[in-house]
Amino acid sequence: MTKPPSKNPLKHLRPSDLRGIAQLATDATTSVARIAEGVHQSVWDTLGVAGRAPGQTGGITGFVYQAVQGVTQLLGQGADTLLATLQTRMESKQGAEPATPQREAALAVLNGVMGDRLVASKNPLATPMTLRHQGAALNWEAHPAGLQPKLLLMLHGLCMNDLQWTAQHQGQAVNHGETLATALGYTPIYLRYNSGRHVSQNGRELAEQLEQLVQHWPQPLDEISVVAHSMGGLLIRSALHVARQQALSWPGKLKNIVFLGTPHHGAPLERAGNWLDTLLGSTPYTAPLAQLGKLRSPGVTDLRYGLVLDEDWHGRDRFERAHDQRAPVPLPEGVACYAVAATLAGKRSALADRLIGDGLVPLRSALGQHDEAQRCLVFAKDSQRIVYRTGHMELLSRPEVTQQLLHWLAPLAA
Repeated sequence: MTKPPSKNPLKHLRPSDLRGIAQLATDATTSVARIAEGVHQSVWDTLGVAGRAPGQTGGITGFVYQAVQGVTQLLGQGADTLLATLQTRMESKQGAEPATPQREAALAVLNGVMGDRLVASKNPLATPMTLRHQGAALNWEAHPAGLQPKLLLMLHGLCMNDLQWTAQHQGQAVNHGETLATALGYTPIYLRYNSGRHVSQNGRELAEQLEQLVQHWPQPLDEISVVAHSMGGLLIRSALHVARQQALSWPGKLKNIVFLGTPHHGAPLERAGNWLDTLLGSTPYTAPLAQLGKLRSPGVTDLRYGLVLDEDWHGRDRFERAHDQRAPVPLPEGVACYAVAATLAGKRSALADRLIGDGLVPLRSALGQHDEAQRCLVFAKDSQRIVYRTGHMELLSRPEVTQQLLHWLAPLAA
């Protein structure tokens, strides 16, 4: 008799995860104490009772809040030291066990929401950027076998990872990368990255890693083609901009980029989050609660307008409500660019295009269309495809999307 699958979530944890979770608990407790103190002082302010500093209570009350935060930090440091020792011992006994898809999916979401904080605190849950082949990070010293002179780079979106390119459609596994590789002779390479960092930070690192990849590839590369889902499309545009500024060699190999549901001009949900920040900050009683909205990562706030450059965010308050100040970045010259956009609607309309879209990305944003001419991304008519009654995540599994990719890439891959 077959045993039912275990529902114990602890089986997905690694020893290093315990340290990461403990660090998160410490940071969360400290942050909640700060917010509570801020609300407390806002009430005192209305009664004319001054605090030690803005948002900080004084007297015995202030001492209590300081004590809570101090004790929390001490306990957190002690737990981290203990768990670091246990981690070393457990890993030396157990060896490197393969990570489960469930663990990797949970980490991808966590990194997407607060990946910048994980990096800043050196939390072991932070995801490093890696180029991956057959489920493992590329190791050039091991000389991976079977690499072809045509490379297909697969870039995932926000809060996702490379394993999620394998999706389900009517009970069948679908992976656009594997299908294209089999049919057209590509070697599929999947990127895994911390989607909570700024798009431009990831873009800069990707540009550098692709340069290393070209230099270490066991034979001269004839072609690089890219399939990018959602945020991944912003990432490759950013990486390409950096690479051309630095005169790197890999853009000379780049032939095709296919954008799947990429928010070239942003997504409404992030704009709604920005409105919430503004509303919470409008009164002294709710202003401390606005800090909750500011926990979301730079990767998330970049999606307000689709930021791809350092100068789009550097030196600015990313939570401040402001109009679109991006520097226009056109599609790259000399590269065949294609756009697949999805809509939950059964047909096009002004309302459906702007508001409904695929549930996350408006149709016009995915097609690069903008009211300001200088911001428009010009895709040729036969380089666009709209998939109806389809959601954002379904772009990873719909058979018509697979067929469209084969149609676009096959003539240039032959």
